[in-house]
Amino acid sequence: MTDKNSIRLLWRQGDSVAEIARKTGVSRDTVFKYRDMDDFSPEPPARRAQGSKLDPYRPLIESWLDDDMRSGRKQRHTAKRVHDRLVSECGADVSVSTVERCVREIRARRSAEAADARYLDLVWGPGEAQADFGEADFYVRGMRTTLSFFVMTFPYSNVGLAQVFPGETSECVCQALRNVFEHVGGVPTKIVFDNATGVGRRVGGGARTTEPFAACSAHYGFRFRFCNPRSGNEKGSVENKVGCVHRNLFVPVPQLWDAGAFNRRLLERSLAMSDKPHWIKGERELDLFEADRLAMLGLPAKPLDRVTYVSRTADKKGKVSVGERGRHLYSTHPSLSRRRLTVGLRATTVSVYDPDSGELVCEHPRAYGSAPTDTSDPASQLALLAWNAGGWENSRVREALPDELREHMDSLDRAGLKAELRVMRDQAAISGWEATLQAVRLAYEATGRIDEASVAVSAARAATGTVTYDEPVDLGVYDGFMGVA
Repeated sequence: MTDKNSIRLLWRQGDSVAEIARKTGVSRDTVFKYRDMDDFSPEPPARRAQGSKLDPYRPLIESWLDDDMRSGRKQRHTAKRVHDRLVSECGADVSVSTVERCVREIRARRSAEAADARYLDLVWGPGEAQADFGEADFYVRGMRTTLSFFVMTFPYSNVGLAQVFPGETSECVCQALRNVFEHVGGVPTKIVFDNATGVGRRVGGGARTTEPFAACSAHYGFRFRFCNPRSGNEKGSVENKVGCVHRNLFVPVPQLWDAGAFNRRLLERSLAMSDKPHWIKGERELDLFEADRLAMLGLPAKPLDRVTYVSRTADKKGKVSVGERGRHLYSTHPSLSRRRLTVGLRATTVSVYDPDSGELVCEHPRAYGSAPTDTSDPASQLALLAWNAGGWENSRVREALPDELREHMDSLDRAGLKAELRVMRDQAAISGWEATLQAVRLAYEATGRIDEASVAVSAARAATGTVTYDEPVDLGVYDGFMGVA
């Protein structure tokens, strides 16, 4: 800096360029440089780019790595392979380590650029929403089971609402949307979904939706889109709210008897969670939610009855089968045996109609899960009996039991009866009524009681069958192991 100051001072004193160069011992070009400089502010330090033998080949290396993105992971260039090709195809005189460093820098830069693109700070306006499902355990009429819960959030206000359903079918999604819309008094302008079986998914650059969901969107008028694969940040609001609902509303494990009443209370409890300041904006979330409400679409004149109609032939007992492999049977009336009937599938009910008159024949709670069910089975009464055994004497469960089992359970006190009914209820949810009845009979014959462990072992034995060996089984090896003579 001393030379710079001296040059400027001598110039102001009237010295010529030649005189200044002679006095300071610098070249005339240096004198001209500092004489004409108008900004002496320090510049940030920067690494000076150094030339590399690979610079002429860098565009070619980039093109090879671009082509790799269209190939499987096991068919992409390694740095060693890039070096081999440069040497053999281009005659390049470079070391393997230089090529490795170049390839590593290119891939690191591309990863950073991709990360920046993936994690954009998205902006959500009033009236826009996100939706997703979670899972939680519930005691449904005393029986612990895993149910799905639907959550919709409004990212602008961070308000979220939840609903519990036994599955994630199209009917469940549409019923959950209807419940939320009617509770808040409007319809979001746009909803972002994850790829979900009951809604649809991204396919290439477009979207493929299920027919029931497409009808729901048309009825209420909201726009929708699906997230990109592995891009949970695109619906980060609802991802966080699913966990928040699980921790705050479903702990301890809730007791659920009437799903409709539970869901109505759940909407109010969900809103109550937003009676707090917004984590960024500082305003009360429920106050911000008013802006969401004002931006929403109005409700249609008629609510959507989200039902899927299918045609089924009743069997010889008048039962219709629904679900994967027809594992869920619903009774109608023996007079309708062998007739083709119309079945209406809703989120929580199954309705059977006469196809000629359109009249409702009967309605049953909709069954979910992989275990076979039958509404005429005694198993349909097990949950209620395990909760309240007062109707035991006149129940279909008691009537269906073999005499020895019936006498055994009749002899139990109320607490013992409820305990054994709970064992039967839980096993029936896994194996169905027929397999459970066989397992209970085997367990009672072997142990003289009905307990969880014995019934589970007997159910497994009933499922696999009894193993018969060609030669007599020698159990002496076990005696030797236990030290028994």
